[in-house]
Amino acid sequence: MKYGILIVSHVPEIAQGVAQLVAQAAPDISITYTGGTEEGQLGSSFELIQQAVQQNQGTEILAFYDLGSSKMNLEMVQETTTKVIHKFDVALVEGAYTAGTLAQIDSSWTTIAQSLKKLQLRK
Repeated sequence: MKYGILIVSHVPEIAQGVAQLVAQAAPDISITYTGGTEEGQLGSSFELIQQAVQQNQGTEILAFYDLGSSKMNLEMVQETTTKVIHKFDVALVEGAYTAGTLAQIDSSWTTIAQSLKKLQLRK
């Protein structure tokens, strides 16, 4: 499997809901998610993100997050894994859904990257 999708949110229910939404459009894509801390609180967790990366079956992971510490922990995981992780600074739902639909139809990396660039939050 070429691409996988990773959803990282501060809220477990948001992470799960976005993953469920993307799975409707991309049933053949590996989608993993994590939300909150190990204690079930709002926040993010390096360990939980690392587990979600390891469980993802994609050879390259398209990663989406919601807030600052999710981004920071995701970046730390990027530095510690051998998997290729592409982190996108786009709206969580729209970005993940766009990536999932494009990956489902086996779009090229160029097509996926250009489509997500149009959704970029920070330039």
